[in-house]
Amino acid sequence: MPATDTAIAQARTAARAASDRLGYDIVALDVSGQLVITDAFVIVSANNERQVGAIVDAVEEALHREHGAKVIRREGKGEGHWVLLDFGDIIVHVFDVEDRQFYALEKLWQDCPAIGVDDVVGPPAEASAEAPERGASGAAR
Repeated sequence: MPATDTAIAQARTAARAASDRLGYDIVALDVSGQLVITDAFVIVSANNERQVGAIVDAVEEALHREHGAKVIRREGKGEGHWVLLDFGDIIVHVFDVEDRQFYALEKLWQDCPAIGVDDVVGPPAEASAEAPERGASGAAR
């Protein structure tokens, strides 16, 4: 059974909120066929601990404001390298670059269909020492 419309909408909101806080390499996967605990994963990269925290805060705020969703479980916020936010219908993973490469979640779940988020996130960025600079519109320069 594919992800629910609610889960897809929440995943897209989470992706947009993460992108707005300079998260990049954002992937959303429909894991509903493989897991019974959630419908979707959203996976985001950040360049440093401070950015991980900003993305986490933005995702929590956007999902609550737009969908009334509250985080059920939060793991890893103190370390700031990999934060997992469980909203029930979706789970958001925010990684620093090294941990994202090490755990390679999208490779583990490569058989799961993607949820389209390209139209709600900024252009793709390469991992670098600095996050892509963005203007007031949110578009990368």
